[in-house]
Amino acid sequence: MASAPAHAGTAFTRFLNHPAGPKTIHFWAPAMKWGLVIAGLGDLSRPADKLSMTQTVALAATGIIWSRYSLVITPKNWSLFSVNVFVGATGLYQLYRIWEHKKAIGAAQPTASTATQISKNI
Repeated sequence: MASAPAHAGTAFTRFLNHPAGPKTIHFWAPAMKWGLVIAGLGDLSRPADKLSMTQTVALAATGIIWSRYSLVITPKNWSLFSVNVFVGATGLYQLYRIWEHKKAIGAAQPTASTATQISKNI
C-alpha cells in the first residue's frame, strides 16, 4: 500500500498541519499581535500631543525589526511579516504626527531673537 503524498488532503487539513499553522506558536503570536495594530489605529483619533514618543519609537522599531526576522526564520512566517509591517507602519505614521505637531508648536512660538526684533520695531 502506497502512502499518500504530503500535499494530499483538504485545504483545511493542510492549513492545520502546516509548520506555521494553528497548532504552533507561529500562528498564534501574529494573531495576538494584531491587537497592537488595532491599538495603533485607535490612537489615530488621539491628539498628537498626547502620544508617547518613546512608546511610538519602540512600536515602529519592533515592527521593522520583526518584519525582517519573520522572513529569515524557518518556516517563513508571512502572517508574522504582515502584522509587523502594519505595526511598523502605524508606528511610523504616529511618529510623523508627533513630528508635525512639534514642528507646528515650534513655528507658533516666537524665539528670543524674534521677540527682540519685534520690541525694537515698536
